[in-house]
Amino acid sequence: MQKAMTMARPWAGWLTVALFLIFGSQWVGSHTHPAALLGLFAWLFLMIVWVAFGVVHEAETLAEMLGEPLGTLVLTLSIVLIEVALISAAMLSPGGNATLARDTMYAVLMIVLNGVVGLGLLTGGIRHYEQSYNLKGASAYLSVIIPLTIIALMLPNFTTSTPDGSLAPPQALAFSLLTMALYGIFLWLQTGRHRGYFVATDAQPAELQEVARHREVAIDKKKLLLHFGLLVVHILPIIILSKSLAKLLDYGIATTGAPKALGGVVIAMLVFAPEGISALNAARTDRLTRAINLCLGSVASTLGLTVPAVLAVSLYTGQSVLLGVAPSSMVMLIATLVLSGMTFSSSRTTMLDGAVHLSLFAVFVVLIFSP
Repeated sequence: MQKAMTMARPWAGWLTVALFLIFGSQWVGSHTHPAALLGLFAWLFLMIVWVAFGVVHEAETLAEMLGEPLGTLVLTLSIVLIEVALISAAMLSPGGNATLARDTMYAVLMIVLNGVVGLGLLTGGIRHYEQSYNLKGASAYLSVIIPLTIIALMLPNFTTSTPDGSLAPPQALAFSLLTMALYGIFLWLQTGRHRGYFVATDAQPAELQEVARHREVAIDKKKLLLHFGLLVVHILPIIILSKSLAKLLDYGIATTGAPKALGGVVIAMLVFAPEGISALNAARTDRLTRAINLCLGSVASTLGLTVPAVLAVSLYTGQSVLLGVAPSSMVMLIATLVLSGMTFSSSRTTMLDGAVHLSLFAVFVVLIFSP
């Protein structure tokens, strides 16, 4: 049954792609009944989430073959690729959304660092009292996340080259290169000389032996290529369907009068749902290092890859992109970064850490609808 469901995912995704390529322009029109548009949005949303679980499945299979942290890296990069595709589709649609990239990155930070981390630490603490993890890995993640967050989401509010929270072209180019360089150095260290920072401390000797074994024994290249191919087969329909989903999302927000920031929240929830569930399962089964790798890795990848991507689209199309968040959001970001630094300053966590993060997440939800 499980195998049949796994095989059905890509077929269902590509069938949906074919139907929207043929009939999408008729279905997503100005004269379509709102109830029908809501149904189309629900169909696309659920289909993308279902196929995204296939992405997670293939990435976890590759993780077993490649070992950590390469496996987690493949998963986070795959999810961020989907996120970039959704944001770019919305930016390139008629009337483009100048704040969607900012809202999505902010939502990812709040949902992951407060919602998923909070719930994971709370449930893990209730079940295991205290949980341990590799402190060096979490500190490495935060050392990248903190400056990238400030550069991408706060600094644009204080520059004088532009009157709003956007960046002038020289700033956009310089910040994109800086972001990619910093994230590239982090990836080099994560997959190279400091690879041991990102595996569980109690399992580290075994993990390192496994890495050595993989280097000595040739990996089945055919099987590896097969699963990389299946990973691409799962990702492509999501990317193709992202344009239709972006249109429906913009129309729904405009029609209902919902907060514009809700679009970023929907995309953040959409792309991170499978990875978030994997992180929560890892925390529940006392594999906190993997949970932290998934959570903090997704945030670092979002900032390290989404910012250069949206700025590149902005420079290419000449469309303005507003990155600076509102004052209340800056307060929330600062509080989240400070709290994350305190939570991951010790090698053990308790349910109290999770409860505090969840309280900030609750404030974030309230501010969406009552800014």
